[in-house]
Amino acid sequence: LTRAIYRRVPALVDERAGANPWGVQFLRMFDMSNDSHLFHSEPAPDRVSLYEAKLFHQFDHRFATYVGGERTREATAAEHADPRWQPTPRYWVARAEVEQRLAGKWDRAWLLAWRRIARATDERTLIASVLPCVGVNDGGALLLIGVEHRGRLAAALLACLDSLVVDYCARHKVGGVHLDQHHIKQFPVLPPEAYTADDLAFIVPRVVELTYTAWDLQPFARDCGYDGPPFAWDEARRAQLRAELDAYYAALYGLTRDELRYLLDPTDVYGADFPGETFRVLKQNELKRYGEYRTQRLVLAAWDRLGLAPRQRDERYAPAPAAVPPAPTKGAPRGG
Repeated sequence: LTRAIYRRVPALVDERAGANPWGVQFLRMFDMSNDSHLFHSEPAPDRVSLYEAKLFHQFDHRFATYVGGERTREATAAEHADPRWQPTPRYWVARAEVEQRLAGKWDRAWLLAWRRIARATDERTLIASVLPCVGVNDGGALLLIGVEHRGRLAAALLACLDSLVVDYCARHKVGGVHLDQHHIKQFPVLPPEAYTADDLAFIVPRVVELTYTAWDLQPFARDCGYDGPPFAWDEARRAQLRAELDAYYAALYGLTRDELRYLLDPTDVYGADFPGETFRVLKQNELKRYGEYRTQRLVLAAWDRLGLAPRQRDERYAPAPAAVPPAPTKGAPRGG
């Protein structure tokens, strides 16, 4: 399945071919050791938060907050419901230092970042989010794109990076606990020209609703064409939107419904004694939390409700596809 995906969709950056359709640049903004003299323990009008990777999650720039400057906790439902609430960082950094590091590279009032830590105990391997224009420490890294219509296309790129399809492929690439730019470059990522106007009309509003839950991301929402207030934080609604995006991206990547079933949980296709696994931690956590593998149910229901089918390969950006290999037999190496 991974081979078939790579036959249909190119890597984000193909250095051998000199292909970089997103015009991607990577940036690690602040090093916690070498730049420690720039960090302040108190806020000030000319300072911005120094974000650490643990403070954000997929489609959520307010995932966690520091308490007492020493430990973090996840944001509460009440905090998420307040569009003016912002996480408390451990440190602040001068706004001028942030602007200096972005000068000549980025001119928007928001950032696209991913976590460089990818632990086996995490539900997802690739965790990306849009952030306000803040400082970001070396636990996270920035992905700066050089295409037109950066708001709308950045929304599509974010949804792509946070999709189950790309995460499935990432799990075959990341062998340790660090997810760095050489990994990101290798992931199969749909290029800008892969998106039709109808695709963006489906994807962008959902990404805006998922990300724009606080006023500090208003610049991103405006760049995406939305000029209203932040969206209410509704867990059930967010789960539905994410399921629709995951199902839609599975179709964009050319997957069939059975391949999507396999990607979510191989045992659903081949039985409980199948030797491989994919999203084990996500499945186990949802079984404990909801009494069911909720993501599986919602994504497959979204596929059916939206009437999705595999998108045909586009010769402009994808080579000829290879046949999907048969399922491994018992005793085959453990996958996922």
